[in-house]
Amino acid sequence: MDHTNLLAVATFAVSMSISPGPNNMMVAASGANFGFKRTLPHMLGISLGFPVMLIFVGVGADLVVELLPKIQRLMNILGTIYLLYLAYLLANSNSSSEVSSQSRPLSFLQAALFQWVNPKAWVIALSAIASFSTMSTSGYLRVLTLCIVFFFVAFLSVASWTLFGSRLSQILKTPSSLRIFNLFMAFLLVLSVVLNFI
Repeated sequence: MDHTNLLAVATFAVSMSISPGPNNMMVAASGANFGFKRTLPHMLGISLGFPVMLIFVGVGADLVVELLPKIQRLMNILGTIYLLYLAYLLANSNSSSEVSSQSRPLSFLQAALFQWVNPKAWVIALSAIASFSTMSTSGYLRVLTLCIVFFFVAFLSVASWTLFGSRLSQILKTPSSLRIFNLFMAFLLVLSVVLNFI
């Protein structure tokens, strides 16, 4: 792959990964409630989980496109239920002490598996495979390149959002301010669900 194609892939990955979406909203909220270090497994789950999903989509692109109408509704339903559940948990987190004692950040496996029901992840994966299918490289090398680029870009993106959330926690020192923040982040998660169906 030449430098022009690599730059195009990197630009696409950055634009898709840094924009607000369920993953970024969740790690920002996790950073604010649990801190950067405790959110690290969640961050790694996203960063590794999406490239694994991309491999399956890339290798079985024809099959995925053929089955997409049948599985899209199921993925949307599962993703919606899970996002609403997370929004509910977030909205009912009242204080940092309550968060520490009664809940925990998403685990590596939970975050990785979430990519399969994340509507934005499906859009990005299918768009990436379709957009870069004409690159002058073999199919497997193309998918591998996409996976490597997305791993680094996704990690930097979710790390930035987590850092943003953890820095906010220094401002949100009172239970009421953290409560307002959690309600706002829960609202954004619900909004991402609504926008997915528009």
